[in-house]
Amino acid sequence: MKVVVQRVKKASVSVNGQIVGQIGKGLMLLIGVAQQDTEADIEFVADKCVNLRIFEDEQGKMNRSLLEVGGEILAISQFTLLGDTRKGRRPSFIQAAEPQKGNEFYQKFIERLRSHGVKVETGIFGAMMDVELLNYGPVTLIVESK
Repeated sequence: MKVVVQRVKKASVSVNGQIVGQIGKGLMLLIGVAQQDTEADIEFVADKCVNLRIFEDEQGKMNRSLLEVGGEILAISQFTLLGDTRKGRRPSFIQAAEPQKGNEFYQKFIERLRSHGVKVETGIFGAMMDVELLNYGPVTLIVESK
């Protein structure tokens, strides 16, 4: 499982011009599910995301987690994170999970995030989405389970 984590002041996702999810201060997550991922990967990555100390404390140091600052999450499925660009000019997506597994693991990932008491907004799995965000910092990290 691979997740791109972006610390944001705000973020939203739209489908066909309609906003389907939006948040204020928090994290925007792009989530890629691999063929070999297990439920342990979901737990590891979700728990890591909500506990990453990437929000500023009183001294301006990145020392607070999303849970500590009461932030929100916008979680968006993104199978292209598993694209392999090492050969040729066209990415290969053979490492990405099939859509059924991808959607199942995406939904379980969202449930795991919400189990921490976090407000989670989402995109629509498999849809063509427009994502807008105001990256704060900028802070962008990649969290992987493998």
